[in-house]
Amino acid sequence: MQGFLSCPFCAYEEGLSRNPRVCPRCEVPLRWQWEGRAFSPGELSGRGVWRYRPLLPAVEPVSLGEGGTPLLEAHPMDGIEAKILWKLEFLNPTGSFKDRGAAVMVAVLKALGAKRLADDSSGNAGAALSAYAARAGLSAKIFVPASASGPKLQQIAAYGAELVRVPGPRPAAAEAIRRACAEDPDLVYASHNLSPYFVAGLATLAFEIAEESGWKSPDHVVVPVGGGGLLLGLFYGFLLLAELGWVEKIPRIHAVQAEACAPVAQALKEGLSLPKEVELGETVAEGVRIPRPERGREILAAVRTSGGQGLSVSDEEILQARRELARDGLYVEPTGAVAPAALAKLWEMGAVRSGEVVVVPLTGFGLKTG
Repeated sequence: MQGFLSCPFCAYEEGLSRNPRVCPRCEVPLRWQWEGRAFSPGELSGRGVWRYRPLLPAVEPVSLGEGGTPLLEAHPMDGIEAKILWKLEFLNPTGSFKDRGAAVMVAVLKALGAKRLADDSSGNAGAALSAYAARAGLSAKIFVPASASGPKLQQIAAYGAELVRVPGPRPAAAEAIRRACAEDPDLVYASHNLSPYFVAGLATLAFEIAEESGWKSPDHVVVPVGGGGLLLGLFYGFLLLAELGWVEKIPRIHAVQAEACAPVAQALKEGLSLPKEVELGETVAEGVRIPRPERGREILAAVRTSGGQGLSVSDEEILQARRELARDGLYVEPTGAVAPAALAKLWEMGAVRSGEVVVVPLTGFGLKTG
């Protein structure tokens, strides 16, 4: 199987494994590292996520037709003289960008012999894992906060997954799944926040953005951050393309969080090397309500390496951005409006300049939350 696992901060390497692993030196989650022959974009074939199969772990694809989402130019926004492009990730098969990561992760875990998969999720990742596990003929067990949105829970159950509702805040679901996997070694923790294969699948978003732009990187990508997998997938995706010589640069990647839970944004503002400890507040953007992202150190390093910024937005700003998107024909869930809500701030602070190209993934479909 192509590739290996490596530490993002030191030279530690090891082979592929089913369960999430951490570096024994740095104590951070490992990432999947591509290794392969140099080749040209002209050798790519097919569509969607598996079009980029030569840049992914070499496994038999598991697919529901994910990827290949439109890149749509936004209508002019008041006062912003940059070119804004929406990447319509809510049009993936289960209604969110997480289908990219789930497709690749499930394919790799199946190839490694896994039969039963589990994850903790506020909804979208659980739905994606459940759908792709079903497609692959595997079982799924999803641990969710009892307060998660009804439509998402219904979606998970519809795919045939076992749904475990955990009382309390989001971190309680993570603790519950760790106990369950420790007690049942056949239950594989297919974590969208920890799995290196999930992040590898999310890198295909960077590949698509670059290819749809004529193998050019945008100047900026603005990303909502909870666990941070999407941001890291974009960063590593553009980094790999730059190493291959397919693009000239890595875009500035900006991390946006809800004010009620902004450990990454606060750490970036204060120059910290780890996410800031924060109280878990309430927010309409449940998908980014993660007070202690497990890849936090890695996220901060990626944003800084790219030259990006950390920002937070209020619920009022999120809901206003959601309304404006809907009036433009784009219906997203509140988490999907987190990054759009930060565009005016990025412009006002001078981080985005006139004539630059900004890509914003619209991450989840509005019907998931009603």
